[in-house]
Amino acid sequence: MELKTLIAECTAYDFKVILEEKKPKSWLKSVSAFANGLGGSLFFGIDNDGIVKGLDNVQHVCEAISSRIRDYMDPLPEVEMIPHDIDGLHIMQLKVNAGHYTPYYYVGDGQRVAFVRIGDESLPATAEQMVRLVLKGSNKTYDSLHTDYKVEDYSFTILANTFKKRTSQEWDKKYLLSFGLVTNAGLLTNAGALFADDCPLWQSRLYCTRWDGKEKGDASMMQSLQAMSSCYFVKL
Repeated sequence: MELKTLIAECTAYDFKVILEEKKPKSWLKSVSAFANGLGGSLFFGIDNDGIVKGLDNVQHVCEAISSRIRDYMDPLPEVEMIPHDIDGLHIMQLKVNAGHYTPYYYVGDGQRVAFVRIGDESLPATAEQMVRLVLKGSNKTYDSLHTDYKVEDYSFTILANTFKKRTSQEWDKKYLLSFGLVTNAGLLTNAGALFADDCPLWQSRLYCTRWDGKEKGDASMMQSLQAMSSCYFVKL
């Protein structure tokens, strides 16, 4: 990383001219947001305009950061502290990796708050974002959650016909389970509800993309197939 190219705060970077030891929430909220998202770095010793001011005691800053993270973060995020020298001025980079055990909370002042990164800001997660973070931390997705719809009440004619046409194989109902469209208890998952002929999830759409090469830029959207409900499918 060429530090001199960091000209502004953004989604992945946050600048702090000093370490506010008595106000840890002012910077730990960004630690929470980075851990709950795609990761990122806080740079201590750089002001909001991207001008390097330096730190007086990098070793003390390193120890204080470690102490505050232990005391005010739950669970503990995976971080790396990297000191840098820029034209004789010392700064500290706190690199926060994307977490696997979300949500990561700031715990202090009688609060327990999970933050997310929106542009160059770290903001409290909304109720919807909290649901996604909890699912991510439990290695689940919204599509895999079961619904209250029973599989025997729905048909998958369009899916079966498309499967046969594309694979030259006969459709078997057991594929519904192996594809994650139904549960062992015979209930549709959210993904299964989307694939049903009469989709019960209104205002929902499903898109599939095929890559012709190894890069995402090679992706081409295939012809769409409209079901009898508001759901849309893309032929594979």
